[in-house]
Amino acid sequence: MIPPGVVAVEYVMRLRLPERLTRWRRRTNRRRSRSRSLRPDLHFLVSWWRSRGRRERREGLLPFELVKYFAFTSLGLILIASLILSWVLSNNARHVLLTRSEDYSTLFAENLNRQVFLQFVLPTVVRYGRIRLSDRRQFERLDTIVRNITRGMHIDSVTIFDSSENIISYSTIPELVGRRNAGGLEYQKALKGEHSSVLISSGSLFNLLPGTPPVYCTLKTYVPFRQENRLGERTGDIMGVIEVVQDLSGDLLAIIQLQARIILLSLAILGILFVILSVIVIRANRIMAERARERLLLEERLNEAQRLATLGKMIAAVSHEIKNPLGIVRSTAEILGKRISRVAPGNEHLAAIIVEETSRLDAIVREFLDFARPREPRLEPASCNDVVGRLARFMDSEFSGRSITFVPDLDPALPQVPMDSEQIYQVLFNMVFNSIQAMPEGGTLTIRTRRLEEDKGVMLQVSDTGIGMSAEKLEQIFTPFFTDKNRGTGLGLAIARNIVEKHGGRIDVESREGEGSTFTITLPGSGPQVPGQAGAGIAA
Repeated sequence: MIPPGVVAVEYVMRLRLPERLTRWRRRTNRRRSRSRSLRPDLHFLVSWWRSRGRRERREGLLPFELVKYFAFTSLGLILIASLILSWVLSNNARHVLLTRSEDYSTLFAENLNRQVFLQFVLPTVVRYGRIRLSDRRQFERLDTIVRNITRGMHIDSVTIFDSSENIISYSTIPELVGRRNAGGLEYQKALKGEHSSVLISSGSLFNLLPGTPPVYCTLKTYVPFRQENRLGERTGDIMGVIEVVQDLSGDLLAIIQLQARIILLSLAILGILFVILSVIVIRANRIMAERARERLLLEERLNEAQRLATLGKMIAAVSHEIKNPLGIVRSTAEILGKRISRVAPGNEHLAAIIVEETSRLDAIVREFLDFARPREPRLEPASCNDVVGRLARFMDSEFSGRSITFVPDLDPALPQVPMDSEQIYQVLFNMVFNSIQAMPEGGTLTIRTRRLEEDKGVMLQVSDTGIGMSAEKLEQIFTPFFTDKNRGTGLGLAIARNIVEKHGGRIDVESREGEGSTFTITLPGSGPQVPGQAGAGIAA
């Protein structure tokens, strides 16, 4: 014996559905096959767009990176140039010092030659007949004359060599008198009538450091000692060689200190420039990073808008094609329910299931259409308190059945603001419905309304004591099609935000896991300035 339910099902399957439903199935199959063929191209376009965005971001930051590298390279080059400049200046100063000191020594030696010849050589020859410096009286007279001439002339020592042999006949340093072969190549040049100088120095920037040897610099000038006639003219006869020694250690130390000051000043200027440049680069980096983040955000929003626009067109087309067959299926199921009650009593629930599911699918399709083709708000002065009261009456039985305590905290002096009451009702319903789902064990649901003094707007707040949300989920709740429920489209909050933005307002949400969530809707008192351009923020 065949059960009555099977007979009813066979009867339902044998019914001929309208030809329109059959045509709809064929069109759906063709679109599915076409969408499958386009999937590789869509994946390619998405990957190309992402790679293009990354390439543009790199190219956008490249010029600033070049500027930064150029700036730091310039600092290094300036430092090297400063070091080279200090070295050139110090070498030039040394050269000038050597030249002037050599000229000074030569002039001093020539003057010494004249004074010694007039004050010592001639009187000694007249008195003693010949010059013998081994004679103490002659030596003391010559020493007195030389010391009188060198007094205050910044001469370290004076030495006179004999012309017949390489021996020191006189020196202001007594220990050197009588020393043989003390004259070198310069002594030989002086015997030939040539002037020459020798610079002996030891010192650099490192000698300025504590614990290092002092700076040492000595200039030795060799001048031939010539005879002079009665008119003061020098003859070609060379009586000896005069060695004039100057201690230039102080001058060399001053030059090295000047070089050190130049380097320190350059380093100080470079340090100041480096600090200024670093501050500029850091601020520029922050500005560029902020602009890069803004650019990325704009690109993400643009991509999201393009994706949603394409998705909206697809959803609108598909929803339109589904909506009509769903109505046919529902009306057919209602007719079947009436006939089954006569053919197979007790199986009417099968048709009721079809009607229930088609009604659910119809609600989903309507939600898709609301998201894909949002209706422009019809702004009229209205009160949010009236919207809350209407929702409270509608949801009263739902609150009682789920053990939820409803607490209305309404501002009695709440002003009316321009809004579309039906759309705001839809937004409030989505908020309340989400709060109910967040309190499976019951809890407290509070709706507050407050007046905003800054722009004469209003605030509508929905708070619950449910399970709350994590920070990761909080960032995604307004993303279309994002949901963590088994049944749902994930479009409720996205549609709510679009509606509030079209009113010129915003939606903020705060939530903590285990404590509950609070949704705050802010509506301006003067309506939206530019429809669709109001910003929306999420406060986590």
